[in-house]
Amino acid sequence: MIAMCGIAGWVSYRRDLTQQSQILDAMTETMACRGPDARDTWADRHAALGHRRLAVIDLPGGAQPMRVETGDGDVVMVYSGETYNYPELRAELRRRGHRFTTDSDTEVVLRGYLEWGEAIGEHLNGMFAFAIWDARTEKLVMVRDRLGVKPFYYYETEDGALFGSEPKAILANPLCSAIVGLDGLREMFSFAKTPGHAIWEGMRELRPGHVAVTDVNGLREYAYWRLEADEHTDDQQATVAHVRELLEDIISRQLVADVPRCTLLSGGLDSSVITALAARQLRKHGETVRTFAVDFPDQEKNFKAIDLAPTRDTPYAHAVAEHVGSDHRDIMLHGSALADPEVRRAAVGARDFPNGIGDRDNSLHLLFKAVREHSTVALSGESADELFGGYPWFHEDRFRYADTFPWLAGKGSLFEAGGLLDDDLARRLDLGTYVRDHYLSALKEVPLKEGETGLEKRMRQVCYLNVTRKMQPLLDRKDRMSMAAGLEVRVPFCDHRLVQYVFNTPWSLKAFDGREKSLLRAAARDLLPPSVADRKKSGYPSSFDPQYLKAVQSQVADLLHRDHPALALCSRDRLSEAMRADQDTISLQQRTVLERSLDLATWLDLRNPTLKLG
Repeated sequence: MIAMCGIAGWVSYRRDLTQQSQILDAMTETMACRGPDARDTWADRHAALGHRRLAVIDLPGGAQPMRVETGDGDVVMVYSGETYNYPELRAELRRRGHRFTTDSDTEVVLRGYLEWGEAIGEHLNGMFAFAIWDARTEKLVMVRDRLGVKPFYYYETEDGALFGSEPKAILANPLCSAIVGLDGLREMFSFAKTPGHAIWEGMRELRPGHVAVTDVNGLREYAYWRLEADEHTDDQQATVAHVRELLEDIISRQLVADVPRCTLLSGGLDSSVITALAARQLRKHGETVRTFAVDFPDQEKNFKAIDLAPTRDTPYAHAVAEHVGSDHRDIMLHGSALADPEVRRAAVGARDFPNGIGDRDNSLHLLFKAVREHSTVALSGESADELFGGYPWFHEDRFRYADTFPWLAGKGSLFEAGGLLDDDLARRLDLGTYVRDHYLSALKEVPLKEGETGLEKRMRQVCYLNVTRKMQPLLDRKDRMSMAAGLEVRVPFCDHRLVQYVFNTPWSLKAFDGREKSLLRAAARDLLPPSVADRKKSGYPSSFDPQYLKAVQSQVADLLHRDHPALALCSRDRLSEAMRADQDTISLQQRTVLERSLDLATWLDLRNPTLKLG
């Protein structure tokens, strides 16, 4: 396996790209953090590909761009990700006459393309984004994994296309202008991720489970996989058993690596299940699982319970670590580090997105940097809440029957008059209409069984919205933050077999005991300490260090004093009010406004976009 890498490329049918090496190098170098181990480029007359590598398996044998000479023209690939079923695919391809010169999954994918063409994605189990230049037909084939774990962006030009793992690779090419219009701002501030949309004008995100093909006739994109509504015939006992069986197989596959591995352990149900299964698998080979958790000095004294984080993580993480016998480390993050402008700059630069979630973005960046000092691969419990129904909006009627995305119900003030944006800009953006239009469009996509009605129909819709909309920004955040540290984070709950099976499990089985994530809890209860198995959902923690908030308020005061360009987008009155608020009484919304204004200012400084506000 090649692991998490950064890819970039350019196809042009009217110019000789062998003469554009400086531009290709610039595009490729923007991906240096994603691939710190090696770099290389390849160019022919009409195609140029660049690759930055983070090596995990077959360290010497997976160099890219990888090329196969066919006799009718070269087939060349740049690939990012992991294909977990590559041993089976290699065996099948060998039976079909293919010969291999490396042990990497990259070569399996490339030779799989020679065998199955554009349908190659249908054969892969994993998280991946790759591009293949096929000189036999002079076409570029771009493929993204089913759940969108790995990012992929493209930009159609007059005579071809640009692509990259992240927008910054495309923006490094002079053919792409760094323009953000009103729709880009709507996408930034609406909290309603629209698949396929990028905030930059002219740029597109390749949708999860899709293929895009560029040839002399232009660019076309189509789906090779989507969630489908199937009949679920297993009873409760069989359903629980099958979920457990799938999880054991997934963890076994995703532990394969030739570099140090670990799990990210919060002490919540999701990460604890992953950790317990990983510990059992590794114990068979005489290994001990490493675990890492984030914590903050004096958190026990400063902690304040909120709806999505009612309890501290540390006691539960320690209970799991002791229960499974892991080699555990707490990563302690001080408020001064979380508020450091350079840390914010690194986090915003990694995400390429100015509307993060405050200190939790900065702490995730610092956590991944610390973990990378010990491990190269980490398994995460990300996406279990969206899949198994872990959030309040799955269970409370006021959320799940709301005429909008359930996680936005009752939160209009966060992106309208009571939030960050200037009132006039908020009126022009009309985020309420934007969100509603995209909500109605998303509902039309939902696959339903014939005759499905009532609660089961609505919960299928809610589950679909969470998997296809809510999950995407979180996966993107996880990927960008981890790759900026050179850490590969794997997400077992995004295995498409598990996602498809659980999606079609009736809601009555997903919540059979009246609790969140009933199905997952039942499938793994025997692996966990009772306190963790019965723990209520608690989200990724925030720091309550008063020094952090004091520093953030001081930085916003500096923005106001300098009359930073970000203030053209923000409500000065609400910023000033939040900046002066007492630390003991400041609201969550005021803290959010402070943090997002700093993110926005940092992003403007880093990317210097042209904003089209008319």
